[in-house]
Amino acid sequence: MSVLIASFTIIGKTHDGKQFRPSDWADRLCGIMSVFGTDRKMKFSPYVRPGSLPTGEKCVMVDVRLYKLEPLAYNFLVNFAKDNHLRLDYADDSLS
Repeated sequence: MSVLIASFTIIGKTHDGKQFRPSDWADRLCGIMSVFGTDRKMKFSPYVRPGSLPTGEKCVMVDVRLYKLEPLAYNFLVNFAKDNHLRLDYADDSLS
């Protein structure tokens, strides 16, 4: 079985078109990948960032470099999307 390792975006819509809930799911998901800086403020990982698409849908952008640093975290995010039937949009920067 071949697995695509690339940057991807988790889109807050299920495969059947329903909006994923709760509305702050993207911030919560990115929060588990964040750290507290020396200023005692939470900072999102540069590899896992919340955002929104031009259509207004919430999303989480995952950088392929996360796989090299922490493959378990990368796989967790892929499986989160699959388990919740969320749409994934893969970029063209796959690892060989």
